[in-house]
This record gives sequence, C-alpha cells and structure tokens, in this order.
Amino acid sequence: MTSVRLRRETPVPTARHEGLGQVVVENVWKSYGQTLVLRGVSLTVDPGEVVGIIGPSGSGKSTLLRTINHLETVDRGSVTVDGTYIGYERKGGRLHELPERDVLKRRTEVGLVFQNFNLFPHLTALQNVTEAPVDLGRVAKTQARIEALQLLERVGLADHAGHYPRQLSGGEQQRVAIARALALHPKVLLFDEPTSALDPELVGEVEDVIRDLAHEGTTLIIVTHEIGFVREISDRIVFLDHGEVLEEGTPEQVLDHPRHHRAQEFIAKVR
Repeated sequence: MTSVRLRRETPVPTARHEGLGQVVVENVWKSYGQTLVLRGVSLTVDPGEVVGIIGPSGSGKSTLLRTINHLETVDRGSVTVDGTYIGYERKGGRLHELPERDVLKRRTEVGLVFQNFNLFPHLTALQNVTEAPVDLGRVAKTQARIEALQLLERVGLADHAGHYPRQLSGGEQQRVAIARALALHPKVLLFDEPTSALDPELVGEVEDVIRDLAHEGTTLIIVTHEIGFVREISDRIVFLDHGEVLEEGTPEQVLDHPRHHRAQEFIAKVR
C-alpha cells in the first residue's frame, strides 16, 4: 500500500531559513584513481526543500554528499551554497582551493550526519554537541551549553546529556549526532544513510527527528534506502546510478512511474 506523504507540497521555510540554503551542484566529476565515481552530476536544491537521493550501492550517493560540504574535492565542476563555494574561491576565472582554516569556516554552513554517528567516545552527549561551536569561537562555553541542552531536548535526549556514547542506543547516538550538526546553525543538512546502522526498532525515532526538521523548513538532502520514508518526506527524489542522475522528479514520478530501465529495476527490488 502506498504511504501517505506528510510533507508539504510547497515547503514553507521558517524565518531562520528563509532565503538561505540553496545548493547548486554543477557538472561535478569525481574519480578515485581509474574509478570514475561521479559523471557530470548537476542538481539544484532550493531553500527549505527536501531532496531524497536513492540508488544502488556504489552509485556515488555518499561521494556526492561529501563533495557538497567539501570533505571530497571535485575533479571538475563546482558546488555552491547560496552562491558561495565551500572549499574554493574564484580568482582570474579559475577556482583555487582555500586554506584548511577557511574551508572549516565555510563547511559549518553544511552539516553532515554520518551513518555510523561518528561521536567522540570520550565525550558526553552534551560535550559532543558543544565542542564544535566552542572550538570555532562561535559562542562562549556557557552559551554553548545552554544551546546544546536545548538541542538535546529538541531530539528527545535532554535527560541523556551526561551519558557517554557507549551508554546510548544506536538511535540515541544518531539523535545526538543530529543535535551536534544543528549546533553550528547550518543552512543545509546532509544525511548519509542515517538509519542504516540501526536496529529496525530504532529507525523510527531517528526518522521522527528528520521529519520535524523537514516540517520546519530546513534544507535537507537525504541519502537512504528507506523507500517508504523517502517517499513520505521528500519534495523531490533523485535516482543516481554509476555516478549519473538518471531520474529526478516528485516521489510519485520517480517511485511509481520511473522512466529509465535502471530505475525501474532498482525500485522493483527495494519496494
């Protein structure tokens, strides 16, 4: 049975995100040695839009996310957020890579939530959330703690602030990771298979947090194999295969009426 989409047909950004968070990926190519991973990918995500990216393993989905926040450099093409390059600046008609300190500053505009949480094991949930804002000089420790507690409450973990990652379930760790990403007030949030490392009974609690972010008008780009979830939450779905965008459209267009045979084969297997 087809699930009901709860996402608004036209996203209504909150004041915080209004006019912020447009991602433009233009003709991006990326290879590792002789292996070509991205083949001229172009994609525009508007402020407040939720875009789901699906495709088989090895299709370049995670690499695409990592190029958006410049964890991976590109061989050709460009990526901008609100017209600004994350890892480069343009001089004399050419792009030049920025020093690492400048890359880190710009990267804070694009939060990335990893599938394996990537929390610091020696820090509590609260410390994991406060560390980046304090280290980057964004806020004083006292204010960072206040904001971190608010974020932990937002993801339903206010009473777990003093717990270490080993004391948390996988779902709880992922929610701390989301709070950590939000602590830098990013314009865009990227999710790389955010529920794939979770036991089935824990998937829902993480999906609920992502739903809330979507309804608030946060720009989200989500790589996932959870087809029911991506149908429900996305304004648009992109199907990637062998580093190319083969399908792009509404959930109904891509999931119910795919045109490309590779998309038809993939969707038939994962329904």
